[in-house]
Amino acid sequence: MPFEIADRLSQLPPYLFAEIDKKKKAAIAAGRDVINLGIGDPDTPTPPVIIEALREAAGDPATHQYALDNGDPVFREAIAAWFKGRYGVSFNPATEIYPTIGSKEAIGHFPLAFINPGDAALIPEPGYPPYRGGTVFAGGVPVAMPLLRENGFFPDLDAVPAEDAAAARIIYVNYPNSPTGVLATAEFFERLIDFARSHDLIIVQDAAYAEMAYAGRAISIFEVEGARDRAIEFHSFSKTFNMTGWRVGYAVGNSELVAGLGRIKTNLDSGIFTAIQRAATVALRHYDELVPPLVEMYRRRRDTFCSGLADAGWDVDPPASTFYVWIPVPEGCTSAAVTLKLLEEASIVTTPGNGFGAPGEGYIRATLTAPEERLSEAVERIRSLKW
Repeated sequence: MPFEIADRLSQLPPYLFAEIDKKKKAAIAAGRDVINLGIGDPDTPTPPVIIEALREAAGDPATHQYALDNGDPVFREAIAAWFKGRYGVSFNPATEIYPTIGSKEAIGHFPLAFINPGDAALIPEPGYPPYRGGTVFAGGVPVAMPLLRENGFFPDLDAVPAEDAAAARIIYVNYPNSPTGVLATAEFFERLIDFARSHDLIIVQDAAYAEMAYAGRAISIFEVEGARDRAIEFHSFSKTFNMTGWRVGYAVGNSELVAGLGRIKTNLDSGIFTAIQRAATVALRHYDELVPPLVEMYRRRRDTFCSGLADAGWDVDPPASTFYVWIPVPEGCTSAAVTLKLLEEASIVTTPGNGFGAPGEGYIRATLTAPEERLSEAVERIRSLKW
């Protein structure tokens, strides 16, 4: 007889990217030449210097035991030094930095430390599904903040209903933003901090794409006065260093928020494989030689893809950051219909915008994690379709 799943799971749709992967695999199994622009997974390998660091560290028996829950001290110190050099902000590696198993798990676990059943969390939509999922798993109530083109894809904080702001404990933001590619400004972070202060909110800033910016430098929220009082920022090595499968990132910020996350993680995991932490330390030390070429590669891909779509008559804004393109669908079409047509008639995998929340309806998301020639081929296939 079938088992009855917990009610909390019924509150969530099927995980978007898992569903896309199933459709992609089915098309490939049918023998079609699929161009996968669906999931944001880098198509180029992890740099050799990082792989060699892992190989060396994995040969040290000392790395084979349980890792420290709060991370290798050398790794935490390397994060602090890198953050100071990159953003000009100092953090105590012992109390204000916490290594994580990528940023996804930490973002998903964080509400368990600060959300009680019935509390609300303000969530940007379109947005990363774990903001909603983590809130639901903690017994909280997700409240969507629409990110609309007319607002520059920033939440309209003045439009948040007073009762929702009063019920909320957490407000999530994500800049550089997936899926829209927008960069935050210091002025936005200032307004956000003022809003959070007036409603006694915790700010969760997802900075997974912080090092992937084309139009200026992406700033940390901690470069803005007042952030340290009530914010935590999550960073990831996944996209920055082509390390998606390695599962390593970190949280940085207010010591009470970091400690709360740490209490949850101590009960739910046993830390990151120490050899991976050592390799991530090497990645930080080689940042200047490794990351700028990757960003330039994605810039070229962005320009190729977006200019091709524009020439084909699509209304598309080249993203200022991330390796995603947020594309308005043709008039009269839905996100799901366009995604299905691209897959069935052009063998192109994209993501329907409404999969990131209802405000994403009317868009599709395409990734730039394919070589330029494949992106050009995708444009030609799209150009040949009738809408």
